[in-house]
Amino acid sequence: MIPPEFDYAAPASVDEAISLLAQHGDDAKLLAGGHSLLPLMKLRFAAPALLVDLKNVGLSGISNGDGLTIGAGTRHVEIQSGDYGLLTEATKLIADQQVRNRGTIGGSIAHGDPASDPPAVVLAMDGTINVKGPNGERQIAAADMFQDYLTTALADDEVVISIDIPPYDGYGHAYLKFTRRAEDWAMVGVAALVKVEGGAFSDVRVGLTHMGTTPLRATAVEQALNGQPATADAIAVAAQAAAEGTDPPADLNATADYKRHLAQVMVRRALTQAAGL
Repeated sequence: MIPPEFDYAAPASVDEAISLLAQHGDDAKLLAGGHSLLPLMKLRFAAPALLVDLKNVGLSGISNGDGLTIGAGTRHVEIQSGDYGLLTEATKLIADQQVRNRGTIGGSIAHGDPASDPPAVVLAMDGTINVKGPNGERQIAAADMFQDYLTTALADDEVVISIDIPPYDGYGHAYLKFTRRAEDWAMVGVAALVKVEGGAFSDVRVGLTHMGTTPLRATAVEQALNGQPATADAIAVAAQAAAEGTDPPADLNATADYKRHLAQVMVRRALTQAAGL
C-alpha cells in the first residue's frame, strides 16, 4: 500500500531535529531506520505530515569502557557483528538481515513495541536511555521507559541520543525466542543473564518479550533463584513462576494460556543455557 502524502526533512544535527519536532508537534515523526514506522504508514495506521530523518545527525557508534554506550543511530548489524554478549546474541535474531542492516537500536527502544527484541534485553540489563529535548538532556531508566503499548516516557519533542548498558563481566547469557515462522516476531522471547558464585546463583535477570503491553522482567523467577544452588532442578522450579504478572495478547498464533506455558518452557531453557548447565 502507498502511505499518505508527507513532507520530509533530514536535519544535520540533533538540535535541528528537536526544533522541527517542537515546531510541528504531533504532525511530525522521527525516522530512525523506518522498519517499524513505514509499515504503519503504508497500512495508514500512522499518517505524519512530516518525517524527520535522523540519518545525518551522527548518533551511531559503540564505545566499550565501563559498560557499553551505544549511539541511538547504531544499526542492528553493527551490534550483530560485534562481541557484546547478550545484546549481540539477541540482535542476531531480529527479523532478517535486511531489517538488521537498516533498523537502529534507538528506533526500536523509542518505538517500544513489546514484540520487539531489544527493549526486553535493555530492560533485563538495567540500561539507561539518554534523551535530549528543548530543555536539555535527561536520563530514563529502562524500568521507567516502557509505559504501555507503543507508549514510552519519551516526550514528543525529545530524541534518543544513546543507551548505556552496565558491565556484566562473569555473567552467562542467552536469548531465546519462539516464532511461528523463521525471522518472525517472537510469540515469546526470553533474555537471561546469570551470575554464579560459590555454586549458587548470585544474580539472575530475566526479560520477557511479547508477554504484555510492554517488555517485562520475570521478577518472580529472579527472586526464586537468587541465592539458590545453581542446578537445573532449581531453574525448573523457578521457571514455573515465569508467567506471574504477565498479560500476553491472544492472537492468531496462540492463546494467552499457551503463551504463558511457553514462557515457562522458554525461561527454563534460557536460564539453563545461560548457567551452562
